[in-house]
Formats: sequence, C-alpha cells, structure tokens
Amino acid sequence: MKTLVIAEKPSVAQDIVRALTPIAGKFEKHDDHFESDTYVVTSAVGHLVEIQAPEQFDVKRGKWSFANLPVIPPFFDLKPVDKTKTRLNAVIKQAKRKDVNALVNACDAGREGELIFRLIEQYAGGAKPLGKPVQRLWLQSMTPQAIRDGFDHLRSNTQMQGLADAARSRSEADWLVGINGTRAMTAFNSRDGGFFLTTVGRVQTPTLAVVVEREEQIRKFISRDYWEIHASFEALAGSYPGKWFDPRWKKDDEDSEKKADRLWHERDAQAIADAVRGQKATVTEESSPTTQASPGLFDLTSLQREANGKFGYSAKTTLALAQSLYERHKALTYPRTDSRHLPEDYVAVAKDTFAMLADSGMKHLAPHALTALNNNYVRKIPRVFDNKKVSDHFAIIPTLQAPSGLSEAEQKLYDLVVRRFMAVFFPSAEYQVTTRISKVVAPTLPDARGSLPPEGASPILGRPGDSATTEHHFKTVGKVLVKPGWLAIYGKEAAEEVEDAKDGDKGQNLVPVQADEKVGVESVDAKGLKTRPPARYSEATLLGAMEGAGKLVDDDELREAMQEKGLGTPATRAATIEGLINEKYMLREGRELIPTAKAFQLMTLLRGLGVEELSRPELTGEWEYKLAQMEQGKLSRAEFMQGIAAMTEHIVKKAKEYDRDTVPGDYATLHAPCPNCAGVVRENYRRYTCTGDDGASEGCGFSFGKSPAGRTFEPAEVEQFLNDKKIGPLDGFRSKAGWPFVAEMALKYSEEDKNWKLEFDFGDDKKNEETGEIVDFSDSESLGACPKCGSPVHERGSNFVCSKTVPTDDQPTPSCDFKSGKIILQQPVEREQMTKLLATGKTDLLDKFVSMRTRRAFKAFLAWNPEENKVSFEFEPRVSKYPPRKTKTPFGKAAPAKAAGKTAVKSAAKTTKVTAKKAVKSPVVKAPRKAAVGNLTPSAALAAVIGDGKVARTEVIKKLWDYIKANNLQDATNKRAINADAKLRAVFGKDQVTMFELAGIVGKHVSA
Repeated sequence: MKTLVIAEKPSVAQDIVRALTPIAGKFEKHDDHFESDTYVVTSAVGHLVEIQAPEQFDVKRGKWSFANLPVIPPFFDLKPVDKTKTRLNAVIKQAKRKDVNALVNACDAGREGELIFRLIEQYAGGAKPLGKPVQRLWLQSMTPQAIRDGFDHLRSNTQMQGLADAARSRSEADWLVGINGTRAMTAFNSRDGGFFLTTVGRVQTPTLAVVVEREEQIRKFISRDYWEIHASFEALAGSYPGKWFDPRWKKDDEDSEKKADRLWHERDAQAIADAVRGQKATVTEESSPTTQASPGLFDLTSLQREANGKFGYSAKTTLALAQSLYERHKALTYPRTDSRHLPEDYVAVAKDTFAMLADSGMKHLAPHALTALNNNYVRKIPRVFDNKKVSDHFAIIPTLQAPSGLSEAEQKLYDLVVRRFMAVFFPSAEYQVTTRISKVVAPTLPDARGSLPPEGASPILGRPGDSATTEHHFKTVGKVLVKPGWLAIYGKEAAEEVEDAKDGDKGQNLVPVQADEKVGVESVDAKGLKTRPPARYSEATLLGAMEGAGKLVDDDELREAMQEKGLGTPATRAATIEGLINEKYMLREGRELIPTAKAFQLMTLLRGLGVEELSRPELTGEWEYKLAQMEQGKLSRAEFMQGIAAMTEHIVKKAKEYDRDTVPGDYATLHAPCPNCAGVVRENYRRYTCTGDDGASEGCGFSFGKSPAGRTFEPAEVEQFLNDKKIGPLDGFRSKAGWPFVAEMALKYSEEDKNWKLEFDFGDDKKNEETGEIVDFSDSESLGACPKCGSPVHERGSNFVCSKTVPTDDQPTPSCDFKSGKIILQQPVEREQMTKLLATGKTDLLDKFVSMRTRRAFKAFLAWNPEENKVSFEFEPRVSKYPPRKTKTPFGKAAPAKAAGKTAVKSAAKTTKVTAKKAVKSPVVKAPRKAAVGNLTPSAALAAVIGDGKVARTEVIKKLWDYIKANNLQDATNKRAINADAKLRAVFGKDQVTMFELAGIVGKHVSA
C-alpha cells in the first residue's frame, strides 16, 4: 500500500521527491506524478476546486435583481476551476487508487494551503467521502533536510481541524458577502437600465474606504501660511544653525498644525528676525547618550512595505520574488507569514545560517556575518526568539542554502532579508545627543512697544525709563554616532548628515561652545511656508494601514498588537490591492494610490444606504480576529457563519428597501456651464444636472448619467466633456451583457428635444460622408503621408483618414479610401502612434487589444501591409514551444515521426532513380562549399559573448564553442556539460547547460 502526497505546486512536488529519494528509494516519473515503492507524489497548481451555490439556489448574472436576493444556500457545492480541470482529474485519479490507503497534505503551510487540499479531498470523494486517513506536512523551509524533518513530524488531521474550519469559513464568508453585496449594489445602480457592475468584498471594500477617506481629507484640506525663523550663530570654534521656538508652547488638541516653532503672522516672524539680528546669545546645553535598536525581523507585510519604500516594488511583485526565493532557490523561509519572531529552539539554526553567510562569498555580507560569529552576537535574545509570537509560521529569514543565479530583483530582496536578519543580533547603535538652546535677549523694537510682544516671545520689563527687552530662544540638536552597531551592516560607519539638519533641530555634528561664551547671531531669516495635506497612500503605507485595521501604525510593538485584527492576511493583501486597481476603484500613479470617481460613488452609496459594515475596517478586522480564534479552537464555525449570514441579509434588505430618489452625499458643483442655458451644473448620486442660473432650481432639463455603460466619469473628465462637447477614447465601459468596450463620447444637440444629449461615438462616419459636405482640414495638423496616395492624413471623427477620402475644396470627388480607427479592438490608438506608423511603417507594441472571439487581451504592432493594402496586425517574433506538426497518412491519422521519415526517404529515392534514368551521364564536378551568409542579429546578451554584427547560425555555434574552450567552461567531470560564467548566464538563463541544448538556446537569441 502507498501514501499519496499532494503538494500545492509541481515545483514543490519535485522538491519533495528529491528529499525523499535517499530514504524512500528511487521515484519513477510519470506524466502527472512521481511514484516509488511507498509514495505517490503529485500536485495541484493552486486552487483546483472552488465553492458555488447549488443549482437550485444560484442566480446567474442575467437575473441579478433584488427579487432573487439574498442568496444564502444551506450548503455549498464544489466545481472545478475551468483552467485546471485536467490537473484536477489527474490528482483525483491518484487519490482513488485502490493501492493508495493514506493521504499527506503537503500544500503550503497556511490557511489557503489547507483549503486547497480539503476541497480537492472533498471533491474526490463526491457524495461519499474518500475515507482515507490524512496527515499534514508542515514546512517552514524548502531545503531537503527541512522536508525530511517535516515527514518525521507529520501533524494529525485532528490537529489541523481548527485551521480547516477557519479556511472554509473564510472562503464561504467571502462568497456570501461578495456575491450578495456585489449583486445588491449592482442591482441598485442598474435600476435605471444598463449594467453597472459594482463589486464589494469583505476585505476589498474596507481597504478602499481607507484610501477614499484619506483622499477626502486631502480634498478638504485648506493650506495655511506659517513662518519659521532660522538663524546662524557664530562661536569661537565655528558656526552652527538654530531654529526659533516657543518654550512655553503647549499642544493644541483642536489644531494639530500648531507647533512650537511656527508663527502664524509674517509681521511677528519678521519682528523677531529684525530684533535678534546682530545680537549676542547665551548658550545652555544638555548632552546624553541614546541607543537605537535594529528593527525586528520581517513578516510578509513589513517586507512588502520596505521593498516598496526602497525599490518601488508593488506588494504583488515582492510576494512573487519572495515566493521564488523560497520555492525555486530555497534561499528564504516561507514568506506568507505574519510573525516577526523565531522559535526558541532555533538559535543553533541561526548560528549555522551566519556560518553559511560568512563562507558564502557574498563580499558585501560575509564580513558582517564573520563579525557576529567572532563576537558571539548570535544568542537567545527575547526580542528575536519567542514561541508565544510564532503561530503557524515564523519570520522570513535566509535558509542554510546560499543562492546562485538570482535575478537583480531577487538579489535586492534577498539582501534586504539577510541584512535585517543579521541586524537583529548586532548591538544597538549608540549616539550622543546634544540639545543646545541659544537665548537672545533683544530690545523690543520701537514700533512694537505699544503692542503685545510677538506670539511666543517673553517680555522682560526693567526699571522705569529702561527700554523693554524680549527673550528669543533657538534650538539646535546635535546627534553624533558613537558606535554604529547594527548600522554597520547598512554601511553607516560614521555619523551622516541627517535630512534637514541645516534647519538646526534635526541632528548633526555640533561645533563646541566654551563655558560662558557669548555667540553672535551671524544671520537670521524668516521663512514663509505652507501647511501640507496628509500624503496619499503608497502601497507601503496602505499595507501598514491594512495591518493596523485601517490605522496607519508605524510603531513596531503597537503594530504587532493590532495585526491580529488587520484587514486580510499577509498572504492576501497584495491581491486585494491589485484587485481594487483591476476593478478601476484605484489608480497607481508612480508610488501613489489614487481612488477613482467609482470608488467615491461606492462609498457614498454604502453610507447613504446605511450599510457601513461593508466599509468599516474595524469590523472586518474583528472577523479576521475571529478566524484566528477559530484556528485555535476558541470559536465554533457555526457561530461565525451565523453572524456572516445575518450581516448579509441586513445589507440586501437595506439596499432593497431604499426608496429615495437620490443618495445623500458630498457632491460637486462644476465650473463648466450648462451647454444649453449656461446655468450651473451640479452632481447628484446618479447624474450631472443643470440647476439653473442660481444653482438651486430645476434648470433647463439638461442632464446625463454619471456612469454611462457602467463607467463612472471623473469630475475633471466631465469639465472637459462639457467644454469640448466630446471626450475619449475612454476604456472601462461594459455592454448590457457585461463585456468591456472602449468608445468616444459626444454631446450632440437634439432638435426634437431642444437640448443636448449624450451619445456614444463608435467611429461610424458613413452618414457624414453620404452628405457630400465639403470638409476643411486647414486648421488640422497632418500626421504624415498616406501610404496609399501620399496625401496628408488627418484626424476626423473617430478615424485617421487620408485627406482625399472626403470631399474638399481641392478635390470635391474622393479618390482614396485610406482610413484607420482611433480605437481598434478596444485599443486606443494615439496620434503619436499613427504618426509613427505613417513614418516608419508600424507602431510601437500595443498591449490592450481584446479578441472579439476569445475576449482575451493580446499584444501586437499595427503595421502597413503593402500586399493587402491596409493596416493590419504584426506580432512579436517568438520561438515555438511545440514540435513541428506531424505529417498526415492517407487515412487522416498522424504518421509516426520515424514512419514519416522513411516515407520521405523512399519518395526521394524514387525521384532520384527516375531523374537518373532520364539524365545523361557526365562526370560530376563538386562546387566549393559556399560560406554561410550571415543574416541573423544576435541579442544584446549573445552579442556580449560573440560580438556584434550579422551572423549565420553555424557561426554562432562555432563562436560560442570558441568562447567556451578559451575560458575552460566545459565541466571537468562531464565534458558534455557547460558551466556558465557571468556573460553566458545571461544567455543560458541558468548556471549549467548540456551541449545538446545549445542550438535551442541560440534560436532564442537571434532574429532575422
């Protein structure tokens, strides 16, 4: 009897086979599994099965109406994921084998991995469970020894029941809230016709609410002017800066913008600057040592934040890189973790990891690892090793395997993790911090004596007849790095100038001031500044806010305390952000995340309907907390799902029973006037409407929907639309069937209604051409010469046309038919691209075409095809992944390759015999062999090895071998293998290839 091991991915299955071979014997490889005498190892490819409502309870999208809501099935059916049905059938086939009597769940160690396996097991059993015992392989590292250790300590099915319950509950809760919430909000928004898809989700919507709330703060922010006073003081040892402050200042809870160093009137700031200029100051200072410990180890969220801040990587990219370093290179431990600590018995492993780093040859890291080992830094430190703070997984750290062949991005992320891992064991950095107060006692200026002293200044009144004086205080902070400690790992061996140190209060090296020395005010300046709105979220700060249940928390300890109630899990947060971008709720501009008009409309709707549950981060954080309790056996699955069902019913009921004409909200008043009566145009929930000259009446009747065909106008787009009477091309529209499309829009005057109406413009200009009206291109700039007749090409309507395709003063009768659309298969074609096509024959590679047949996106060039005499698609050249099509036999079946070859030889032999009989015999004179004609261009990577210039394929192979032999790159133990140096690695894509792979590799690096 055998044990079936089901991994989450094929690569993990291969790793398991390699690890088990020394103890389980040789594995035989089959198409979809590996098999030994005791084990069968196969794998999923992520989720193979998903939940669905049973047929009798399900409602298809075409019937999305309140009459069919809510959908709360008493149980869930399962269905295969369409793309992976073949893989699912292969796994089930192995699970049902009679000689397989036990299963091992080897999917990723976590909630999703548990769910993937459990659903496969359930689907394989059908109505009757499989009934085969299950054990759990729990891997934190992918090294062979870690895998073998995992098999030595398999967990029981009972031990994993809490995690399984939480996994199913999370999946079903997401389905209930997502399906019902999305259908209810879509039904509400589509009541006036059309199909306005409005997606909501248990984690997605509260995350969006966080971003929208910040954008609302930015929009409502009113900038205020304030002044700071910066001075330079001259001491015997040199000069130093200082910034004025009010020592009596106290925090104002009602106005966070008020600070000790800010003045709110220019006259006050200038009065102080004028008063202290040229005066002497007395100096007092306090100096004390301070330390700074390194940040904690990385969990996934903190790694994503750091990588976004340092390298600009998206959360999705960071997760993919970390997963590759874990799974492919075996260089990092499991990345989808929410822990920043290590198990208490991991000290020895940490020391071994430092030893590996010290011997790794990584010159930028090895010296620091050696320092730690020589000084016994690696020991049981409570802030690093804590079993109470390690749940299913521990922190992300390097494994004992030194990586090779990393991409640049992988190397950056690996270095980030390694430096953080080493830093937590190094001593704290030690600083000497000096706070210097320079006090200037200056006479009160004559024009100010009749009034109160400037805000924050301290008046000193002397004897009668003496002039009044005022004290002014300036602060300077000096910060000197005494011992770099862990900062040495980051190259900070000496004190560096702190950002804004020139302001005087940020920290820098300070020149000494002698006891009782009076320093002079060398220069002083009142700087006018403005308060700034809060910054938009980047992925780094949004991930932090999600971790803190909607609150941006920078303090490590506080974040740790709140992360149990965070939005989503570390493994799902990247996908949540990407999902919001894909649904057009957010835009990514540089590193900023900006909510769209569609996002604001959704938040307005949820608030107006009174269903804030869907947008409250705190509540969703509570759900995550309850799921964590369920994993620990402290909460029942039934109790949790009952609460989710009740909330779902409440959401649908609120949307269904809402009977007002509009939804209350904070709506805009446009600057562009009504095109019909020049009145004020205002926004409401559904429309932009004329409200008359006073902005408060019924107006002239002009209005149009905010979301035609499911795409919501941005306010700036509406302003442009009203001014220009046209806009586009715009993407994001959806047909009534839900298919996306791209179109231009126009405002056109209706004689029948005596008003302007919104219309889609799909580029049908025939009705204009049929009128024979003369077209004037005098104000239009030509994009280039027509490829058919050489006349100028211009923009007209929704097309680019030759000037001779329409009647003009110069040519009343059209004589050319060149025309190309501004939108082709949903791909907008910009002026610049058409100009390039006319000049060079083709556009750049465009990536937003959508096939009419398959509805899939594809990339292509638009190119002028002289043979077909039209603009057509041209695709990127690529090497086929498949062998040549087999020849057909007379019976329509593919002939075997060998048979086909024999047939071809026989045919050639017959032809040769016939030709020989007819030919007159004559002595054969062999012509000298022609040199290969070089017509191939090598890639940049290949050119770095063999040189630039056109080459023949045979030349490429010869030059490659010359390079290999010259550099002794043939493997010493296997002459058929070639070891890659730095140049060849860029060509091969790996560290070693065989000589039989060379031809295939060359084909990928040359082009005609």
